Amino acid sequence: MGQCWNKLCGGETSDNEQSHPFEHSSGNVHLITTIQSWEEKMSEANDNEKIVVANFSAAWCGPCRTIAAAYCELADKYSSMIFVTVDVDELPEFSTSWDIKATPTFFFLKDGRQVDKLVGANKEELHRKTAAIAESTTSSK
Repeated sequence: MGQCWNKLCGGETSDNEQSHPFEHSSGNVHLITTIQSWEEKMSEANDNEKIVVANFSAAWCGPCRTIAAAYCELADKYSSMIFVTVDVDELPEFSTSWDIKATPTFFFLKDGRQVDKLVGANKEELHRKTAAIAESTTSSK
C-alpha cells in the first residue's frame, strides 16, 4: 500500500493494484479499503504527530477524477502529512459514519479529530486549506 498506481500520477503498479478500479492514489497517498487500514494510518499519524488529509472519493465520480492529480501533487509536496483516499463504495458504512453526502469530501484530521473539511472538487480551496494547515503545524512545533 502506498505505491503509486494512479496513471494520473505516473507511477508504477503492482499486478494486484492494477486490477483495482480506483485511480486516486500516488506514492504518498494510501488507498483505504478496510477499517483496519484506516486505523493503522490513524495510529501512525497519532504516533508521529502528523496531520491526515482524508479524501472520501469514488471511482465513478467525475469531480473526484478531476481533482485526483491535484491531490497527488499535494501529497508529494507535503510529505510531512499523511494523505489517504477512502473509496466510499468499498467502505459504505464507514463513509456514512463520516456523514459523506457528496464526493469528493476532504477531511483534515489532527489527533484523530477534524480540524477542517472541504466538500467538492475545488482545487484552489484544497491547495489553500492544505497549505494553511501545514503552515499551522510547522509554526506550532
